[in-house]
Amino acid sequence: MVSQPLFPTLAPTIEWRDGDLLLLDQTRLPLEIVVEHVADAASVWRAIHELRVRGAPAIGVAAGYGLCVAMQDARELSLAQFRSELERRAAWLDTARPTAVNLSWSLKRMLRRARECNAQDSALLYDALVDEARRIHEEDIALCEGIGVHGMPLIRPGDGVLTHCNAGALATTGLGTATAPIYAAHRAGIAFKVFADETRPLLQSARLTAFELQQAGVDVTLIMDGAAASMMSQGLVDLIIVGTDRVAANGDFANKIGTLGLAIAARHYDIPFYVACPSSTLDFHTATGAQIEIEERRDTEVTHLAGQRIAPQGIKARNPAFDVTPHALVTGFITERGIVRAPFERSLKSLFAAEGNAA
Repeated sequence: MVSQPLFPTLAPTIEWRDGDLLLLDQTRLPLEIVVEHVADAASVWRAIHELRVRGAPAIGVAAGYGLCVAMQDARELSLAQFRSELERRAAWLDTARPTAVNLSWSLKRMLRRARECNAQDSALLYDALVDEARRIHEEDIALCEGIGVHGMPLIRPGDGVLTHCNAGALATTGLGTATAPIYAAHRAGIAFKVFADETRPLLQSARLTAFELQQAGVDVTLIMDGAAASMMSQGLVDLIIVGTDRVAANGDFANKIGTLGLAIAARHYDIPFYVACPSSTLDFHTATGAQIEIEERRDTEVTHLAGQRIAPQGIKARNPAFDVTPHALVTGFITERGIVRAPFERSLKSLFAAEGNAA
């Protein structure tokens, strides 16, 4: 399946073409547009782990197709052997990144489809897996559209909208999550400004969000992470929309490091703070944010920039990729079915009780 790119100069984030998985390498943006052909399980794992494909929804889509790629060499096995290998390889792919729930959600859904499928041989079971991966892909595009529809009314003419990291089209296979209301408002002709935090240490907002919004013709200004509170104090920010990699049952959520500080500053300056949240990112099995595993990445991402050391040799560094924001700081969750407000534990479950992560 091929999703329609928002920008004619960009390839789709993820493409499934005649049994081949093609990923836009986001570590090369914005300087190069490189599409990688992912041909085996190890390559899928590395692409997710090394952030060549990133963003919770995109990781979920990549995981579905990736499991299909991982099983292509097993189609000649007996059905029992195929099922055994499927479970083993899915468990291994699930170790690529720990925080974004979409990875495990997608793989569990693929395994559930396999268990429920009455295919007579391994080749037919593989075809069923490809069909399920395509469904995950199609649903991701629709989820983004729904978030755009419900979030667009939050953006008024003249508003300053601040976003953090990349929860854009590049993090999904559609309009993005946090950017979906932005793109919808832009297409509706609403005049507003976007402030994009650079997002240290990997600069996803500088490299990706600012790039894609500029390509789409949105009025976007790149700012340092540390400048966000100052922009709020000057009255330049009227609305904050961020994405999320996992939402716990009580509404606590994990997102790119620095999100917690934004939420605290937003509360101080009385600025609405919204989280764009597709249902695939809800995790009702995790009671609160305290139980969310936070990925710690290499210290060299902090001590080096573009391959050059910027910190003293031998200095200790910490590099948590995400932080957890408590639900009390959230104004609302923008979902594909509407905006959810407190009390979140009750309202999220009432709207999404039948979803896979709530089972």
